[in-house]
Amino acid sequence: MPRTRNFSNIEYFNRLCARQRPLLAFRGKTKQDWRTWRRTLMARLHDLLGDFPKPCPLRPEIVDREDLGDVIREKVVLDSERDMSVPAYVLIPKSRRRGERLPAILSSHGHGAGKIAQVGPDAQAAGYRGHAYSFACRGFVTIAPDYRRFGERADDPGHYAGRDPCNVNFIKGSLLGINLLALDIWDAMRCIDYLRRRPEVDPDRVGAVGNSFGGTMTMYIAALDDRVKCAVVSCYLNTFEQYAIRQANFCGSQFLPSLRKYAEVADVCGLIAPRPLLIVAGKQDDGFPFEATMKAYRHLRRIYAAAGVGDRLELDAFDGGHRFNEAKAFPWFDRWLKGAA
Repeated sequence: MPRTRNFSNIEYFNRLCARQRPLLAFRGKTKQDWRTWRRTLMARLHDLLGDFPKPCPLRPEIVDREDLGDVIREKVVLDSERDMSVPAYVLIPKSRRRGERLPAILSSHGHGAGKIAQVGPDAQAAGYRGHAYSFACRGFVTIAPDYRRFGERADDPGHYAGRDPCNVNFIKGSLLGINLLALDIWDAMRCIDYLRRRPEVDPDRVGAVGNSFGGTMTMYIAALDDRVKCAVVSCYLNTFEQYAIRQANFCGSQFLPSLRKYAEVADVCGLIAPRPLLIVAGKQDDGFPFEATMKAYRHLRRIYAAAGVGDRLELDAFDGGHRFNEAKAFPWFDRWLKGAA
């Protein structure tokens, strides 16, 4: 029988991805297998991301300070590289004792309003989960930056002529040999640099959390930066085959060319081991279907088991859709950051 001819690009990429087997997917069983695999995949991930920008003085400036009742919210601006500055909010618990150094959390926003959605009761009233504010109320110093093209870093939409700014900026960067995801990761690392220098922060107790695009950012940041001691990745763990290829549920801000040739999402998450990782997943999340999430989680569990730290990986599978769920995230950071004092 002759093959059925195909004219659909959607079907073409679906078939191509289904046949492809990632070259560096974890297939080991022992701790030595895990160590060798981790070194190899980490090196490949750095190759794919390309060079990070050159560091420059942070030159942090506090431009505003507000009393929100339980926390103090500071508006901070810092330089991440020569030609780019980052606006961020830093939230400090008012319960902090004089001279006390508290655990801290990098709070990454989703694909939406930017940092403002994370940092106060006003954000919660608008329907956002406001996890930077929630964690600050529980005794953590939190920092919530705007990533490139979001919040205060959004350019005039007229420039994009109705196109997705993430995709346009990704193409611009690609033309110049720069990856947009790498730039956002760099900005997050520079925020951690700043956070660890704050007098309110214990530099050895820093975590990271984020939902959706924030979950994407948290995965990459925690995988690449060992200063992140534990992480919560919410509503992101899935398979590239499902959420990216079959559903096209991604954008230029969270895209790394050629990555699926070498690894799946769970493999990149596995680079966080041996540090503690909580996966949060909504059973009714249409953008990241739960069945594919569980497939990815089983693979991730094998990585943590081989690393000898199966007890440092947990799943919060909740009844709900594409949102942040605090039920296990709160005690997770209490255990791994406050408990590390």
